Amino acid sequence: MTGRRGHGEFDLIARFFEPLSRAAPGAFALGNDGALLTLPESASLVVTKDLMVAGVHYPEGEEPSMLARRLLRVNLSDLAAMGASATAYALGLALPTDVDDDWVEAFAAGLAHDQEAYGVALIGGDTVATEGPAVLSLTAFGTVEGDACLTRSGAGAGDDVYVSGTIGDAALGLRAVRGELAALEPEDRAALAERFRLPEPRLALGAALVGLATCAIDVSDGLVADLGHLCAESGVAARVAADAAPLSDPARRALAAGEADIADLVTGGDDYELLFCAPPSARGGIDALGRRLGVALTRIGAIEPGQGVTVADATGQPLSLGRAGYTHF
Repeated sequence: MTGRRGHGEFDLIARFFEPLSRAAPGAFALGNDGALLTLPESASLVVTKDLMVAGVHYPEGEEPSMLARRLLRVNLSDLAAMGASATAYALGLALPTDVDDDWVEAFAAGLAHDQEAYGVALIGGDTVATEGPAVLSLTAFGTVEGDACLTRSGAGAGDDVYVSGTIGDAALGLRAVRGELAALEPEDRAALAERFRLPEPRLALGAALVGLATCAIDVSDGLVADLGHLCAESGVAARVAADAAPLSDPARRALAAGEADIADLVTGGDDYELLFCAPPSARGGIDALGRRLGVALTRIGAIEPGQGVTVADATGQPLSLGRAGYTHF
């Protein structure tokens, strides 16, 4: 792992990042060009990578410890969608030259907090200076038993469609972070902002769905968009009921206040809940799983032959959404 020019790369590593590697012997205290990952017998490695760019994925001026925690969590969410157990991560930072050591120290503290909570350790990476916006990159590593993982390609006609938790909160939360949603009470704006800043990766749920669900994806681009990705990979269509979408109390109050409509919530991204399919015969098992984990698992629709995603209103008519979700290009 190398550091930013002008700050003393080895000092930067030793002060802020080497402590994050101590739980991983194969990281060699970040003193080598790579790390050694030893897998349990019969396990397979699952690898995922996400980027966060200032001004694109988060507003400028966000607190660095929260950025670090969010960066780690969104990657762990991808592991959850594969049914994997998280083990380690590598970090890449391109930081503007005006970022000081206090910022880096707070960022490292955020990582330290969440890596302990989720049982992972830093095993390597790179830091560089940039004249552009900050770019925060993380690669997460996890394991599954043999090749028993969740994918996007297993849905079949007749499967139920489920989503965990509530949806639409993070899209509203980003607006709250930007100083919008004036019609809501401060506590609702704060709750929604926290859902944007600190998504909850559903690692225990993902692992428990292996063998029960036919496919899964995490909701990053938006419920409709991500269900579309799942349907495209599986070669099927989906029909979901807008009024079945699970909403938090603050989101319901936002709807009532006219701050959003249901289309905003089912197409808004960054919730990082798990969206998955399972045959009707698994309903009892899924209900029991939700109770055991203390996670709401809501059946919102079904898989059909064909292509695409239909979101129906209370009368069964398709809603006009305008867009399916977030896209970079």
